[in-house]
Amino acid sequence: MENNKNMIITVPFSELKIWDVKSFYHQSDIFNKKYPVVLFGEFLTKPIISKVQIEDTKEYKILGARAYGKGAFVNRTVKGDTLKMRTYQQAKPNHLFWCKVDTKNGAFGIITEELADGVASSNMTFAKIETEKANPEFLQLLFKSKRINEYMDGYVSGTTNRKYIKPDQIREEINIVLPPIQEQNRIVENYKEKITLAEKQQKEASNLELEIERYLFDVLDVKKTKTLLKSKGLSLIDFSSLNIWGADRLLRGGDNSILTSNKFENKKLSEIILINPRTDISNLENNSKMSFIPMECISDTYGVVQELKEGEKSNSKGYTKFKEGDLIWARITPCMQNGKSSIVYNLINGFGYGSTEFHVLRSENNLTSLNYIYHLLRLKVVLEDATNHFTGSAGQQRVPKSYLENLVVPFPPKSIQDEIANYISNIKSQIKKLKEQSEANQSLALKEFENEIFNS
Repeated sequence: MENNKNMIITVPFSELKIWDVKSFYHQSDIFNKKYPVVLFGEFLTKPIISKVQIEDTKEYKILGARAYGKGAFVNRTVKGDTLKMRTYQQAKPNHLFWCKVDTKNGAFGIITEELADGVASSNMTFAKIETEKANPEFLQLLFKSKRINEYMDGYVSGTTNRKYIKPDQIREEINIVLPPIQEQNRIVENYKEKITLAEKQQKEASNLELEIERYLFDVLDVKKTKTLLKSKGLSLIDFSSLNIWGADRLLRGGDNSILTSNKFENKKLSEIILINPRTDISNLENNSKMSFIPMECISDTYGVVQELKEGEKSNSKGYTKFKEGDLIWARITPCMQNGKSSIVYNLINGFGYGSTEFHVLRSENNLTSLNYIYHLLRLKVVLEDATNHFTGSAGQQRVPKSYLENLVVPFPPKSIQDEIANYISNIKSQIKKLKEQSEANQSLALKEFENEIFNS
């Protein structure tokens, strides 16, 4: 009982602007005491919004506000004759913007100069920012903070999908931390400095990813061939260039020769590695441990196994089996397009099982480097070409085994394959480091911002 007494707060009636325990709790001691806490109404005023009468022949940018502080954006651009509502609101710069019928999870945005030619439906609302008191960029940062979003969601009322904060409510009932304008500017600049660095690191990583393809095409002397696109109507086909008889194959992209080398021998994958070979686990007892790798355990970005789960042979029935050193390659969209593939190492008892949506590739000779093949199969040009060979219905499309079997790749000597694989692995390590640094700087930028405005 003694502990419960510590949770009792005495509230002077003179301090109650609204009779609501929840509101008083939310407005209490969470913000940094060195900065004033004020009503939104101290820097937000009722706007004067012009009305736009929709004309059928004109195009309009319809604005929306994304959650989690991602701000205002052009939701769609449409012709006037497609709009049922005939009167819209004209956006203005330096206005706070949100949906008055669905306000949650930080779905507030700032109207910038770039968005000022957009319009908003009557479901959306605006408030004018007094910019001499509040930096619009500082306000947008507030709504990027999870803690601010939780704080604001404490004022949301209404039923599911109709949770909102009224314009008068935000101005007259809700308090927020507001440093002096000079401090706001400093905080914003500190945040932007970290974000600029993060963006620079991300750009460097993207350039290195382009370097991988450039390097491969250069060292292998590969000239990208044009994939035959699907087209309507009749197509003329030169029989002298027809390697595979089948109209469906022709319409899906020809004979899989997108990586033809002018310098080295070219071979089909099925000639140099095993594709979906049988994995014999008969020597393992039923209760023997094996590694379990579901699709979600493969990193899209880095092409590695993020987590090895523990399984048993007795539970592996119906799954794809593989062994130490195999390459598992997602065949189903969008996993394939996202690059879910990895060479598997450190498997329990040397064996593993996982999604039936994996193709398994295995090298059992001293002439082929599976690391080399792994890098080729993660090339954007290959992943894009594979989509021309999809089978199945929309949403459940897969790359058939035949695509990999017939994919023609450059086949240099093993020593050159190893050299290429090592070079690309080093570049990928640099990319990974840059992306991790970029993510860390983005997180640090927000963390430092929150440290400024919240009590520790």
